[in-house]
Amino acid sequence: MDKNINAIQDFREITASELLPTVRNLKEGGYRFVQMCGITQDDGAIVMYSFDKDYEMTNYKLHVKDGESVESITGSYWNAFVYENEVHDLFGIEFLHSALDFHGNFFKTAEPTPWKKK
Repeated sequence: MDKNINAIQDFREITASELLPTVRNLKEGGYRFVQMCGITQDDGAIVMYSFDKDYEMTNYKLHVKDGESVESITGSYWNAFVYENEVHDLFGIEFLHSALDFHGNFFKTAEPTPWKKK
């Protein structure tokens, strides 16, 4: 491993319409899906997707307005169902066409979507 493991990560903005074609290209290019997380904003949320190839991370930042849905990436990366269900339950973002959708029952929380801005 000759690469600088402390290199700055690559963060890219992505639109909802670009998400699935980009993810398919990453899968075909040999990228590994690393993680996905949500971040609350005043007008909705940000969903961050992280991928790795040869110890280099590439991250995609998707802005999701309140009430908008996001296409699931489980068609390319089946294991994303865990993250998508987590983000759904905590932030209230619906993922369309998921390979495994817990319909809001992935987590048991005291209140629905506790991390979504009220």
